[in-house]
Amino acid sequence: MKAINRLFLGCLVVFLTASCDDIIEKDITNDTVQLVSPIDDAQIESNVVSFQWNNLEDADKYRIQVYADNQIVALDSVVTATHLTIPMSPGTYQWRVRGENSAYVSSYSFPMSFSLIETTDLENQQVILSSPTAGLYTNNTNITCTWESLSAADDYTFELVNVSEGGIVIHQEENIVGTSFLLTSTYLEDDAQYQWKVMAVNSTGNTEFSSRTFYKDTVNPNVSTNSLPADNSIQVAGTQISFGWSVPSDSGVVQAPLRYVIEFANDSAFSSIVLTSTSLSTNSFQNIFSTAGTYYWRVRTTDMAGNQSGYSTAYKFIIN
Repeated sequence: MKAINRLFLGCLVVFLTASCDDIIEKDITNDTVQLVSPIDDAQIESNVVSFQWNNLEDADKYRIQVYADNQIVALDSVVTATHLTIPMSPGTYQWRVRGENSAYVSSYSFPMSFSLIETTDLENQQVILSSPTAGLYTNNTNITCTWESLSAADDYTFELVNVSEGGIVIHQEENIVGTSFLLTSTYLEDDAQYQWKVMAVNSTGNTEFSSRTFYKDTVNPNVSTNSLPADNSIQVAGTQISFGWSVPSDSGVVQAPLRYVIEFANDSAFSSIVLTSTSLSTNSFQNIFSTAGTYYWRVRTTDMAGNQSGYSTAYKFIIN
């Protein structure tokens, strides 16, 4: 029996030691990330920069910072890879990287400088898109697509793709001399996932298309149904109450993420609202009511495209 107990304790120690090694992060405070490219004082004839650095042992992500020559932050981003490629405007910059894990951050690398130089060669350049933001949900029938001017461009080509219909190009516009294009209901007739693309063109060549997607959703969410607490329930003052309701179905081609608004009032007409909580991402809410009385609550569902349902049927509860 004693031999068994010693064996058990030995296994337990090994297990706990292994578990602690898995849980405790390694201290990387005194470590430094080694930058690879662009090298110090590099001159890049493009508006696209490919950053690369060496892997830092025991770091699971990296923070890369890029500063313009006026010390304005041009980029501050966290990535899990050891490289990042982004378009940037012409100018002089400094960049640095540090490693991070859940408990520690390393020292920043010594900053390196680089310059982006304007060139007439569009082959290695990229159009920088401005708006709408990537992944936008909207119920608007008019959307203005904008992008930054590229100095070497004579004009731009714009394409609109209906992704939901198999990726077909539903409109192409060439010889755009400005940096925007208005999409109207003529182009955005249907609810769908769309991709918009812009290519810069001059007499010697063109860039690749830059692209983003957005979603048009004009269908209102269905009405939620209150579930907890039950209608006409009795609750105790000063204790936390959990409120819950159903997730409404969505029959639209595009189903924008849902948000909820919950309202509490002293009367069933909700003319005297005592509490409102907006932009709830889950179909539940907790609150403590300290004042005795009769209360009513209801929920309205909205989506990220701007559509909204009607209110759920109000439930009553009494605080004693």
